[in-house]
Amino acid sequence: QVQLVESGPGLVKPSQTVSLTCTVSGGSITSNPFYWSWIRHPPGKGLEWMGTISSSGTTFYSPALEIRTFLSRNTSANQFTLQLRSVTPEDTAVYFCARDTSVQPRPDYASWGQGIQVTVSS
Repeated sequence: QVQLVESGPGLVKPSQTVSLTCTVSGGSITSNPFYWSWIRHPPGKGLEWMGTISSSGTTFYSPALEIRTFLSRNTSANQFTLQLRSVTPEDTAVYFCARDTSVQPRPDYASWGQGIQVTVSS
């Protein structure tokens, strides 16, 4: 059974870069046919897909966030990371990592982490 655990800062100041890491156990991030994603849930809004990295390392980004988002991975540590630049209070959300067999994770089908609250405030 794959397990995903998000980690990172809970509070970030506006204009800074937030870096979140998803640590995976029970499965390798290099194994086909899986895709590894970041999704967020802002307060009062729906889920928003941010980006995905494939088992081969190919990245896919939401057009709405692409200019501020960077995904990377550490295969030795079985982790993948999200960097979001120039954050504003609008980036306050619960951030989730997930595994699915499609580029955009399906809420009822993907394996999800428990989520991490990130608040952007001065």
